[in-house]
Amino acid sequence: MPDAVAYKVLTADQLASLERDGSFAGAPVDLADGYIHLSTADQLAGTIDKHFAGQEDLQLLAVDLEALSDAVRWEESRGGQLFPHVYAPLTLETVLAYSPLAYEPDGSIRLPVAG
Repeated sequence: MPDAVAYKVLTADQLASLERDGSFAGAPVDLADGYIHLSTADQLAGTIDKHFAGQEDLQLLAVDLEALSDAVRWEESRGGQLFPHVYAPLTLETVLAYSPLAYEPDGSIRLPVAG
């Protein structure tokens, strides 16, 4: 069974737009590809290393894939892995939690936790 939660990395400006507008159409790469790229918890470190290396002030969103239902397609991408792609705007209602991108002492990514 695919994961019920996936993750999206946003810049602080992109998060501010999501909070202000209640929805997010996507980052430039999402708009170019026609869907919003998400990653599972296991894929997240590779995504950050490949697409966000050296960037600061990043935010990490936990997204409820079940709430997005039919807008989510699991498609083959990097290394033949299946990634969750969202073919709809990301709405604030589908975001379970978010926090600044941070790392645990062991180097693993600290996932956002809903209060």
